[in-house]
Amino acid sequence: MRDDALFCSLTSQRIAELIRSAQCAVCYAGPGVQVEVAQAMVETARRLGTEMLTVCLDFDERVMRMGYGEIGAVKLLRDTGISLRSAPGLRTALVIADNAGFSFTPTALYLEAEPTGSAAPNAMRMSAEQMEEALARLSPAAKAIAIAQAKTPEEKQRIEALPLDVGSDQITTARFSEVRSSLDEAPPVRFDLARQVRVFEPYLQYVELSLTGAAIQRHRLAIPPNVQKLGGSKDLENRLHTTFELIEKGSKLSSKPLEDALNEIRKNFTPSLGKDHGRVVLKSAKPHFVARLTSFRAKLANHQKAVAAGLQQHLDESRKQIVDYYLPRVVETPPDALLGRSLKGKPSENDAREWLNDELDRVFPSAESLIQEMRLEDRFKEVTFETLNRADFLESVKAAFPKVDWDKAYAEFRAAGETDGKEGVG
Repeated sequence: MRDDALFCSLTSQRIAELIRSAQCAVCYAGPGVQVEVAQAMVETARRLGTEMLTVCLDFDERVMRMGYGEIGAVKLLRDTGISLRSAPGLRTALVIADNAGFSFTPTALYLEAEPTGSAAPNAMRMSAEQMEEALARLSPAAKAIAIAQAKTPEEKQRIEALPLDVGSDQITTARFSEVRSSLDEAPPVRFDLARQVRVFEPYLQYVELSLTGAAIQRHRLAIPPNVQKLGGSKDLENRLHTTFELIEKGSKLSSKPLEDALNEIRKNFTPSLGKDHGRVVLKSAKPHFVARLTSFRAKLANHQKAVAAGLQQHLDESRKQIVDYYLPRVVETPPDALLGRSLKGKPSENDAREWLNDELDRVFPSAESLIQEMRLEDRFKEVTFETLNRADFLESVKAAFPKVDWDKAYAEFRAAGETDGKEGVG
């Protein structure tokens, strides 16, 4: 960085170097502070005295979750005896070391890595007048330093007249303990991993679709044991064994056309990345996908109405088929379960029919119980670092969406994860 450059790149490393070079006083204000910078302040305080350092922070757990600073850095400063002032809501920053000062935009490590090289300027050099005014308005201690450094009585008088702009309350032990406890209970994510995930977040979303309650043709009821003992079946052999198909294959009440339509939506919008990854939808195609699901739900509602209108009649007919099939057998050879409750020597046909219906009452559902659960559920989930970092992820995505430039996205993914080991979790 050129010594006379107006705009420059100010990283934690460069700020730490600037602080270590101080021979008189240091002032730092920002949303948070990184450990590398705090360590430089500790070393400088041992040389100059803690009273020669002014530090103002927005000490809030949200600040550290965004990556503006670390709780460990604040602890370093407190343990050294450096006074910390509270500046709630502060998002711009400045650092002044003797006669060199910069205002800069601190980096939220949750969103991006710190700038590297002169091609990514984030700071502007401050003039002597700007530094004086900033010190005077920052805190009583900083104002005292500015007054002491004033070269003329007029300059000293001007600085004394400037009002404070930033809150001057100290960060108390109680407040420090409260924030540290919150971060211990729910630690911030690793910032490099969070950045990697965000590379793919604009592209993909995992999706699960499930159609429930519509496939009434798959419902089977168990033939009661007392009825099974009456003998086998030939006329109903395709539907009647120890269980009975409530709806025969090909019935207009079948949900197969709906299932075929849903599978078509799945195929067109949510390709599978393999059994270990699940299905994904491109976020650019999601509005079309959601529109298709909306249309499908309308079809499902119409199907439910059609089923509601005809299902009970269909169930009654199915029950009648079973009763008509077994009735002659019951009349000819009454089972003990019927003889045991009959006051007559030989049960009548009406007694046999009543007994069969009583047995089937235990297992036959009502139409209402079958159709009330028809619904389509969709569950969208964001990508995670664990799924993105699997060895076969990129190849699976390329195969599913061959027209997208995934190599560019994956290169950004790898770059977003690069870290020098200095990023902490607060």
